[in-house]
Amino acid sequence: MSDPTLPPEIVELMGDVAELMLADVDELVAEMDAAEIELTPMVGADAALIADMSASNRANAVRLLTTFARRDAGPLPSDVPPEALDVARTVARRGIDLDVIFQSYRRGQNIAWRRYMAHATRVVPSGPLLVQLLEISSQRMFEYVDRVIGRVIAAAQREREEVLGGALARRTETVRLILDGAPIDSRRAGERLGYELGRLHTALVLWAQPPGEIQGALESAATVLARSAGARTPLTMSAGASALWAWLGTDSDPVVDALRDALDRVQPNIRVAVGPTRPGITGFRRSHDAALAIHNLLAGHPGGARLALYRDLEVTALAAQNNDRAAEFVAATLGPLAADTPGAARLRETLRVFLDEAENGPRAAARLHTHRNTVLQRIARATELLGHQPGERRLAVELALELAHQIGPRVLTRV
Repeated sequence: MSDPTLPPEIVELMGDVAELMLADVDELVAEMDAAEIELTPMVGADAALIADMSASNRANAVRLLTTFARRDAGPLPSDVPPEALDVARTVARRGIDLDVIFQSYRRGQNIAWRRYMAHATRVVPSGPLLVQLLEISSQRMFEYVDRVIGRVIAAAQREREEVLGGALARRTETVRLILDGAPIDSRRAGERLGYELGRLHTALVLWAQPPGEIQGALESAATVLARSAGARTPLTMSAGASALWAWLGTDSDPVVDALRDALDRVQPNIRVAVGPTRPGITGFRRSHDAALAIHNLLAGHPGGARLALYRDLEVTALAAQNNDRAAEFVAATLGPLAADTPGAARLRETLRVFLDEAENGPRAAARLHTHRNTVLQRIARATELLGHQPGERRLAVELALELAHQIGPRVLTRV
């Protein structure tokens, strides 16, 4: 049923503005994400939480703007996007103050409204019609956000009550105490977890790329990986709708290389970061910290291998701790090769493999599945763009190439 209080002319103009905003929805979501991370810095240190938050921002923005773009004068959508409920559950499981949800929605709403007003002034000249458009639009937008906030916070409260009331709460609390370095008796903690802390530990972070609600698949994947590495049933803890923390407990070093083959038996969009194997309760924490650093390095970038070992990416992760400085380093080191273009990407990958194969053209060609002459031609062009032989600054060049390969657009130069 349409709302008779909405003039057809205003409904049409709301649709025009919404279409402009939908065309720039990536920029809108990125600005909302940044503002919410600024509000709660701990969110910015957790790639799984960032992914859930961003998916929620996108789902809410697209749902409301699509309603406007359809020139729909009827009631606003009454259901809440699944992505919004996902992040609410994640916040509840992490023990984050639920007021963060309220404040984040208000920040996102303010950013969306500022963009809406800017687009509205492009569609309608200053005057009574623009005032009417903004009044009705703000009423509709704020009504939608208020409704979603209420339902999302209610869902988070229900999740928290469930988590706080059972074994999951005890396990989560115990893991948190260990990861925070709190003084805790290893034997008692192990009894609460049903996991022996006196053994060797290899931490995993599993996540879905692209994100999605696949906790069951992640749990299954963790079990498959544990068996392939010669470990017992893993200790697991949900880290969001699309991420899972896991620990493999073993009496000797696990067969980590067997994990690659095991990934062929799990859902194809699942990726895994693997920490180093370390002993005892301290090793439990340190291996997790390392795996989490690799996850934060790679999450959000679709490129790269499905299995990432800390031992292979430790230097890259250290170099990427400050994203702005890493981008400056890549641009200064690679010059035109740092461009975010398909041509530059092809040259970078050829040079990366060529250097990794000790500048052996035939071996590089075999890895790249191309002809040796093609490799040499690309190396000549890459050298020309660098302005010097790669060997002159080999360490810097190799590190810059690895950063570009692993995290892509975050450190590349837009053209």
